[in-house]
Amino acid sequence: MRGMLFLESHDLWIFKHVAELQSVSRAAEKLGYVQPNVSQRIKGLEDELGARLFVRNNRGVTLTEEGKVLLDYTNQIIKLMDEAKSLINPQKWREPLTIGASQTISAVRIPQLFSSFLKEHKNIDVKVKTHDKKKLQEMLSYGELDGIFINDAYNYPQFETVYSYFEKLVLVLPQYSHFEKKHEQTLIVNSDPNCIYRNKTLEFSKENNFYDPTIMEFDSLESILQAVQDGLGISIIPADVAKNRTEVQLIRYKELSETIKIDFLIKHRKQQPQGLKKFIQFLKRK
Repeated sequence: MRGMLFLESHDLWIFKHVAELQSVSRAAEKLGYVQPNVSQRIKGLEDELGARLFVRNNRGVTLTEEGKVLLDYTNQIIKLMDEAKSLINPQKWREPLTIGASQTISAVRIPQLFSSFLKEHKNIDVKVKTHDKKKLQEMLSYGELDGIFINDAYNYPQFETVYSYFEKLVLVLPQYSHFEKKHEQTLIVNSDPNCIYRNKTLEFSKENNFYDPTIMEFDSLESILQAVQDGLGISIIPADVAKNRTEVQLIRYKELSETIKIDFLIKHRKQQPQGLKKFIQFLKRK
């Protein structure tokens, strides 16, 4: 019948890869297809919908507003298909649950939560994706994630906080550092400018009147800890991380009075995935 849409799930799967990788060629490589085949599938979707889904540029492609809408529905469709398979044949398929968190937040507390959660719900397939806060919110908005753990305020009205906890902070120093020297300090921080622990380290430096400190950036928590252990400088990290690194002998820990709030956010939906519902119920009992 003229005007009726017949979107195929496989075409949506291809579209999802192009959208997430922001590249037709990278999507083709990941899926094992030739690039013209992927381009043809995307063009077919655009023709069927009567709208452009991507804007092409020199670095790849970015979603149009119509493409963002389709990506949200695509992720919902894929999640519903996965959920249906797990309900029809739980012996073969597991319920999906994909959570996002920053690298530092996900270092200790998140694995501890899922360790307890999976003891109660063995048929759930949990995935944790780490990104910076801005990217996590974007992925939740598009439906790529079921929920995210972040700190501080968020700017999306379609999000809601369903669980929160407070995290203690510690100052980590090399074993033989001279903390009293205000003019020769090096601050070891995450390279993400929005990292809460980076900002707390910089605030601590100002509050303690460090004079023109050197800033040294690293991309991972392990690199930050190694840099402190090697005597390169000081940093502020979650207390839980410090407690789980007691085997490190060349670092001193000083607990701070301040705490930070970590929120678990989900997107407003009429129907939430079953795996997410079970995880929220679990969190509310903590």
